Amino acid sequence: MFKKILIANRGEIAARVARTCQEMGIAAVAVYSEADLSSPHLHAADEAVCIGPAPATESYLNGAAIIAAAQHTGAQAIHPGYGFLSENATFAQQVHEAGLTFIGPAPQSLSAVGNKIFARRTVAALGVPVIPALEQPSTEPAVLKEQVEALGYPLLIKAAAGGGGKGMRIVRSYDELDEALAAAQREAAAAFAEGTVYIERYLEKPHHVEVQLLGDQHGTLVHLGERECSIQRRYQKIFEETPSPAVSEPLRADMTRAALAVARAAGYYNAGTVEFILDDQGRFYFLEVNARLQVEHPITELVTGLDLVREQIRIAAGEELGFGQDAIQPSGHACECRLYAEDPANGFLPAPGPVLAWQPPAGPGVRVDAGVELDSQVSVYYDPLIAKLSTWGRDREQARQRMQAALRQCVVLGPITNGPFLLDVLAHPAFIAGHTHTGFLAEHFQNWQPDTTTHRSVAALAAALGQTQPSSGQAPSPHSPPPSPWTQLGGWRLGH
Repeated sequence: MFKKILIANRGEIAARVARTCQEMGIAAVAVYSEADLSSPHLHAADEAVCIGPAPATESYLNGAAIIAAAQHTGAQAIHPGYGFLSENATFAQQVHEAGLTFIGPAPQSLSAVGNKIFARRTVAALGVPVIPALEQPSTEPAVLKEQVEALGYPLLIKAAAGGGGKGMRIVRSYDELDEALAAAQREAAAAFAEGTVYIERYLEKPHHVEVQLLGDQHGTLVHLGERECSIQRRYQKIFEETPSPAVSEPLRADMTRAALAVARAAGYYNAGTVEFILDDQGRFYFLEVNARLQVEHPITELVTGLDLVREQIRIAAGEELGFGQDAIQPSGHACECRLYAEDPANGFLPAPGPVLAWQPPAGPGVRVDAGVELDSQVSVYYDPLIAKLSTWGRDREQARQRMQAALRQCVVLGPITNGPFLLDVLAHPAFIAGHTHTGFLAEHFQNWQPDTTTHRSVAALAAALGQTQPSSGQAPSPHSPPPSPWTQLGGWRLGH
């Protein structure tokens, strides 16, 4: 087993990985950019190394600097978290060539499934249904026009590498195509250091369902059930649940069988997900493989009792999984809300700024994975995720009610957040009935505005606390005792 692991990420996921490392008796090394000098994830680690300036391309996407930091600190393995370099096959290969272990799939598997174009081809060869797509758009305008019109509108431009909604654009007419292509390529290159995109037909109101996989290097491969991820804004998930209310037992058997076949064909091991689009007729289509840990992995942990990061580390160290499919018996229902510093009433624009005060939710079945603390600064350089709230219940309704209670308890004063918006989503009759799809927010919340009474009262409280809250003005030491991301404070404020 490893004695020291470097975590090549930031925020709540870096703190979450560090927690499991420490439970396993493994020292954790954090990395940070110059913008993250006072980030809470540094507290969760045993030591920390600065890897570059604020822009991600010069720090968290700088593979050479990350590997150098691992070698300098004596780390034997690198956990990439999610996003950034987590699905970059070149980086994974460089990690291995440096004599270190990449905690994730093998580089060749990342090449096979991490790139969505290659993954589509692999899956199609297995007979799994795929959405019609244009994998190599022509650079000749006249030819490109013929290609996309043959495919049919609306279209979805997608980054070939990475995920999380980055490098995605919907196109409803040819007049929108050039600008959307250029924007998607720029965004993909900035987020994943790879600007290749492709175009597929866009399905208007499908369910987005993913199957969680876990496999060791000795041939054992299992699924941990599915997650429903249809509530999205800007093509990025903000609410997830497991199991999916749209998936019957026969459909679950078919989808999980297909997911396992895809992974076996790619020689896949470690954690990952196979994602599907489910139409209103109950037909599923392969969407992509996320060859990494997912943001929403906590809800699978809540229903299975497994620590996926622990399993990732064990697998990377060469250990056997130690259990088969029959041993996995999910219990109850779990859901997760992503609390962002963003303004849902203004196109979900990021709302960076200082966190003046905060208080987390508590109670049975509640889990908090937070990336901020008092006096934290939600940065303009990175994803504005504040925290993830997860709840477990005996059934979907209990999990939903516990999430409502958790959201109402949780307070963050400072940046605008999507907390009130999430509460309204959870209370909508269509959501309660399980009638969700990827166009749910556009259909039901297109012109959403926050409650003005809450707006005024909480804004006044925020102003008062801003005048009275003491602030040390000092960056926390990376060597202070590590808090647990399960129990550290986190949350959102009720209004603007």
